[in-house]
Amino acid sequence: MKEFVLAAITRVLAVLLLIPAWLRSPGHARRLACGWALSLRFPTENLAGLTGGTLAAFTAARTEAFWRHRTLIGLTSGHRDAAEQHRLFVAELTAERTTPRQVLPVKDSAHVRGTALDIRPREGAQWLEDHGARFALYRIYDNEWWHFEYRPGPVPPVRLPHPGWRMTHSPARD
Repeated sequence: MKEFVLAAITRVLAVLLLIPAWLRSPGHARRLACGWALSLRFPTENLAGLTGGTLAAFTAARTEAFWRHRTLIGLTSGHRDAAEQHRLFVAELTAERTTPRQVLPVKDSAHVRGTALDIRPREGAQWLEDHGARFALYRIYDNEWWHFEYRPGPVPPVRLPHPGWRMTHSPARD
């Protein structure tokens, strides 16, 4: 119920922000109003460090989701520096698990490259899974409903069971 109320307030705010957004940038008022409203709804969101293509695709996708389908898309995590990614990777490698299931090493991480997006809430991730291909944003792993990557190109990427899958399954073994 709380999420429903916050989403409704965010939508009302975006409508109210359309006029100042139009005054600032007439051709981009909906994008601006959406961005302003979502930045108030998700104040810890940080879009810095995303590649230009990733940022443009994410902004376009969440603007369409917001205005056309009334779906909010927030970012839990985007770009990570190498030190943060390494810390997360080491923390996941426990005595019980020697293959990562949610965090890749720095050299393999799309978060470090600035092309990965961890999305919230679940409804936003579902919208992106259903419509993200138009923006070259794809869910990459079966075990992570929230993780999407910007992958432009003519062929969509193959979805893997989990991030460490390639480390344990090489084509020669399968």
